[in-house]
Amino acid sequence: MEHTESTRQLKVAKELQKDMAEIIRSKGMAVFEGAMVTVSGVRISPDLSVAKVYVSIFPSEKAEKVMGILKENTKALRGELGNKVAKQLRIVPELTFFLDSSLDYVAHIEELLKK
Repeated sequence: MEHTESTRQLKVAKELQKDMAEIIRSKGMAVFEGAMVTVSGVRISPDLSVAKVYVSIFPSEKAEKVMGILKENTKALRGELGNKVAKQLRIVPELTFFLDSSLDYVAHIEELLKK
């Protein structure tokens, strides 16, 4: 039997993606060493207690540094998220950040096409 995410999970994930994107955008690029950080997706556990936040980082050379900054600030980011979702969610999910490298893949393909 294939595991599918519930409608509620998908709705919450979409909302969290929007909120996290806003929070990260509001910080400004300077916080992230001048990198552009995009929240490309969020997956949330069935009990809504853990959210995996996928981010794309451009330029990719800064990815490691930016992931470090995100990890160091997870608590603060979760706090801000809590302010946004307090009305919709009973618990603010734990956040874990993952690098979404699909943009790198796109850039690589574009590079190849230029040749």
